[in-house]
Amino acid sequence: MSSASWSLVEFASQLLARDEREAVLGDLAEVGESAWQGLLGVLGLVVRRQVLGWRSWRPWLAGFVVAMPSSYLLVAISGSVSATFQRLVLHKTVPWAPTGHEGFLLLLCHVFLLIAWSWTVGFVIGSLSRGTVWISIAICTGMISYCAHHLVAGVLSKVFLTLFFVPAIWGLWQGVRISKITLRAAVSLGMTITGVMIAAWSSAALWAPNWFLVLPVWYLVAMTWRQTAGNSAASCSPTQREI
Repeated sequence: MSSASWSLVEFASQLLARDEREAVLGDLAEVGESAWQGLLGVLGLVVRRQVLGWRSWRPWLAGFVVAMPSSYLLVAISGSVSATFQRLVLHKTVPWAPTGHEGFLLLLCHVFLLIAWSWTVGFVIGSLSRGTVWISIAICTGMISYCAHHLVAGVLSKVFLTLFFVPAIWGLWQGVRISKITLRAAVSLGMTITGVMIAAWSSAALWAPNWFLVLPVWYLVAMTWRQTAGNSAASCSPTQREI
């Protein structure tokens, strides 16, 4: 293979898991197939892995139960935070402003919730669908594009509607890479987010559908608790279990 062709095959192989990618590239180098044969083989393997991945319930949960509604809500929250910031700091009234009476303290609460919700949603999606994460990203992108063009078009800059991007991508990357956090961290995050949401709700500063975003938080807690309990049971010897 030429170096350019080999680079193309290596690029396509990035869609595979690391161990499988190294094995596939090693096999291609040994058999000496042409660049096109190697590329078609890698892409065929990627498609088969994607199809097999969707036989599990996890990608469906990540894409259509978590990613789709969360994207819609996070776009609306980004717009709300932007509108509140412009009203309080720039003294500019935005025609589309779902929040109208919040002060700086509640604005800070909303900023914290936006970051925490975004990171948690990204982490849950990444940990649920590491093999099919690109489908979840495509679903999120489609929903964000729809909201930007049909819900608040011409009212707020599209930049203001994507404030959640950085924490969401950070959470997604960590979910794919490490897939779990400590139980103490998960419980602390869940209790903090829930407490801030209750405070905002008590001040009539929380849109009722935003309570949906507490579900990924406590799903993360439940998932972490289950993993911790499983690890503890596996490390316990038969003698210890009898005692």
